Amino acid sequence: MVMIRLARFGAKKKPFYRVVAIEKEQARNGRSLEVLGHYNPMTHPAEVLLKHDRLEYWKRNGAQMSDTVKRLVESHPAPVQPVA
Repeated sequence: MVMIRLARFGAKKKPFYRVVAIEKEQARNGRSLEVLGHYNPMTHPAEVLLKHDRLEYWKRNGAQMSDTVKRLVESHPAPVQPVA
């Protein structure tokens, strides 16, 4: 099963996370299928960049999101496209 979760990067006591699509059995920082964004909690306000179209693709194909990623997606929704 594919999971959408955070992979930790950065230095000691200076975390930086990537939002990744990864097989559930892989290690936290194992080889991911695709990088879907990043999250930097050290900036004020926290910096979140998500590829919403790719998140939707993986969700449509059965990927499950972790609780933390769900919270990030809900607090940073996709920008609304104007209707032409």
